[in-house]
Amino acid sequence: MNKESANIVELLKGKSLMKQAVFANTKEWFRVLKTELSDCISMLKSEIEDQPKIRLKYVDAGPYEAQLYIGSDVLIFYMHTNVFRFPKSNYVHQSSYIKNEPTNAYCGIINIYNFLADSYELNRFNDAGYLIARLFINKENHFIIEGKGHLEFAYRDFLNQVINKEVMLDVILKVAAYAIEFDLLTPPYQAVSSVSVQQMQTLSNDSKLKTGKRLGFKFQSDSKIIS
Repeated sequence: MNKESANIVELLKGKSLMKQAVFANTKEWFRVLKTELSDCISMLKSEIEDQPKIRLKYVDAGPYEAQLYIGSDVLIFYMHTNVFRFPKSNYVHQSSYIKNEPTNAYCGIINIYNFLADSYELNRFNDAGYLIARLFINKENHFIIEGKGHLEFAYRDFLNQVINKEVMLDVILKVAAYAIEFDLLTPPYQAVSSVSVQQMQTLSNDSKLKTGKRLGFKFQSDSKIIS
């Protein structure tokens, strides 16, 4: 084995095994998240059992996706199957936790998207959704969350924060509250003033009229890029 091939072998042994550990750990926490989502729906149903028309439903959509229907919204929890490293520009690299062990900067990601529940239930494939939070977990269970609303600054201490079931439930409740408060707004008249015959004929089962909570509007808070 020459020097170059030996170097590749060492890289594969080190980095590949590390990434596999991060992936396995994130997947296990995603399993815990699914349990918390199911329990959360059961809890909410017991609190408002006198209002059966309110949509409350949990759907396990596969090994990497879970859906939480709550009122007129659906929250999509999606675990990415790849492992990512925080870029050098990210503030976490200023911490001794990363400086002393650079592999701690590698994380799995769970993204949380907000769609209108009707978009999913009526298969309106052109409708828009929004990334409202994303959870980063490393191999040692340290984590941070980037997101909207109350999650914008709630969990930013990567050095000291360790994920647990209580954190999972708090995240679920916070993103659910944000989605409920994040209202559907009327789009500008010009954005919906033109429609084709085909769009109208298919409107009842597969709408081509794109719908989203902020369609046609630009908000200063939405222009921020989570990095």
